[in-house]
Amino acid sequence: MSTAPKTPEKKEAALPASLPLFCVSSIILLPRTNLPLNVFEPHYLDMVSHALGKARMIGLVQPKENKERQPKPALYTVGCMGLITSFAETEDRRFLINLRGISRFKMIKETPSHGSFRCAEIDWQPFDKDTEKPKKTAFERARLMSLLRHYFDLQAIVTDWDILKNSSDEELISSLCLSCPFEPSEKQALLEAPTFLERVQTLMALLEMACLRQNDGERARH
Repeated sequence: MSTAPKTPEKKEAALPASLPLFCVSSIILLPRTNLPLNVFEPHYLDMVSHALGKARMIGLVQPKENKERQPKPALYTVGCMGLITSFAETEDRRFLINLRGISRFKMIKETPSHGSFRCAEIDWQPFDKDTEKPKKTAFERARLMSLLRHYFDLQAIVTDWDILKNSSDEELISSLCLSCPFEPSEKQALLEAPTFLERVQTLMALLEMACLRQNDGERARH
């Protein structure tokens, strides 16, 4: 029987020394972003059940070389911790959850798990400013929007430009980092950018390169 989405009670919790790991390619999480997930694989159902009984914290990380279907693929060492802010269980025993990004982390080493999922010891210090909103930083927003229009046209992506126009700088950049169909290694570069401005610069460089590749491909076909 399906259940209505539940919002767990809020708890104040320190950042933990270890996290269960949700390993998925081409998906990243950033602080203060929301990520809905449809969880259906048995080991991740086990992980979500475990997290719901604890502090509701999960570490989202990417496997290297898109080998997540291997039993234990090598992982990038930098990920982002998400807090489960809502969840629902479906009739076919899936979990629909929302993760709220809290802070990036660096994995120190994997640790034994009490279930079928992977866990790791975590170092938060490299990203100790993630829980603070980034300071207002000037960047060429008009140039970014121009690049974005070109990129979306080439990718046949439809969007609501009014929503993008009215988004704050952080909301705009974070949403583009999560939603643009970049390669996993490119997504990882966006995740690992040390500062907000460096993330903006990385994003604009990726958009420019994608547009150039597409234009070169079009010319090669003619």
